[in-house]
Amino acid sequence: MSTETNVGIPAPAGPPQSGQQQSLGTAGARNLATTTKSAPQMQGISPRWLLRTLPWVQVSGGTYRVNRRLRYSVGRGRVSVVKTGSEVRIVPPSLREVPVLRGFEDDAVLEELAGRFVQREFSAGEVLVAAGAPIDEVFIIAHGKLDRLGIGKYGEQTVIGSLSDGDHLGDEALQRNGAWPYAVKAATAGTLLALSWPAFQELADRSEALQLQVMDYLAGFQQAQNKHGEAAIGLSAGHHGEHELPGAFVDYELKPREYELSVAQTVLKVHSRVADLYNQPMNQTEHQLRLTIEALRERQEDELINNPEFGLLQNAAYDQRIQTHSGPPTPDDMDELLSRRRSTKMFLAHPRAIAAIGRECNRRGLYPDTVEVEGKKVFAWRGVPVFPCNKIPVTRENTSSILALRTGEDNQGVIGLHQTGIPDEYQPSLSVRFMGISEKAIISYLVSAYYSAAILVPDAVGVLESVDVAHRHD
Repeated sequence: MSTETNVGIPAPAGPPQSGQQQSLGTAGARNLATTTKSAPQMQGISPRWLLRTLPWVQVSGGTYRVNRRLRYSVGRGRVSVVKTGSEVRIVPPSLREVPVLRGFEDDAVLEELAGRFVQREFSAGEVLVAAGAPIDEVFIIAHGKLDRLGIGKYGEQTVIGSLSDGDHLGDEALQRNGAWPYAVKAATAGTLLALSWPAFQELADRSEALQLQVMDYLAGFQQAQNKHGEAAIGLSAGHHGEHELPGAFVDYELKPREYELSVAQTVLKVHSRVADLYNQPMNQTEHQLRLTIEALRERQEDELINNPEFGLLQNAAYDQRIQTHSGPPTPDDMDELLSRRRSTKMFLAHPRAIAAIGRECNRRGLYPDTVEVEGKKVFAWRGVPVFPCNKIPVTRENTSSILALRTGEDNQGVIGLHQTGIPDEYQPSLSVRFMGISEKAIISYLVSAYYSAAILVPDAVGVLESVDVAHRHD
């Protein structure tokens, strides 16, 4: 009986052991296949609605000048305070934000004046001032919120305005008959700094410079002006016969504001070996540049909102800033913000603020509109789109701001400033300039974006401040 041997044929295997690999793994298969790849992704890209919707004006000379009618009255700024422990003190130079002290140059007098303010605490519901009482003090709010109360036509009490950190009141005594035209009640607990008029007068009697400052301020109010503080234009209407018509001319500001184009720049570096050998199927340099430009555009929008020189949030006039009535952004707050200017084109709000608006609408059983912008449905209030903008800050106290904008040169609104046609332009007002190759074979490109923004008249931008965006459980 012969025996045959099967060489190279393994004996039948038994059932596979638990956990034993039975097929080719993905790691091995990947070596024999071309993967399907995405382009490089970036989480920091936002819709950037402000850049997309803002009208952009060509600034060929690099500077844009905003000419306005002459104004006799100046806006009311906010006074800065510093807190050391429980003590609150005024930063003396910031007293120039009070209209009567605008442009006052004597720092020593401001230092002494700041030292004469007395710190005072107040509690929620406390009435600080009664309507009709004599104005004998100036108040600067260090922290907290105060409501100005009036009487309606039918005798009901109404809130005619709110004041918060840095606001001041009482300097009206210089131009009024010396009586409070409204009552002031604390909406929250807080701290204020008070200066008695006798203390101010005693310092003014000793400082000739301060006396002249007050006289110049009051002289401005004796000039004919409209409700916005602009020099009045003499007109006559409704007359009969040979009525003598008033002469008129329009006076302009002697020192109009100028906006220079700002710049955001970076140097993109790509190794020549990467650029030469790893460009298939995707061009490495192209994608490096794409993501760099995205980051620059994000920074550009952030600057348009927050830059201290031209940012919309920082440069909005203080008389165009309002406070929420109760904290969250209620429909009443949105209506008041909308009504402060004509032809509001858009709102800008942090996504959390938009969610807070939705919660308040749900609470009242309201269903806000949506409008179509660039083929997309956008949340709207009274038909005005509310665009999300994550560049608007949210504080540690979960408060934010909502901006209302009127836009366009023809509409005396907000405009973006840029310059097209610059050397090595890659996108409008953005250039990519080759800088050379280093001894380490690294290719460098200078990427620059030029931009700014201008507010043509103060009421083109309104801000709803102290918007509570925290989710509250009833």
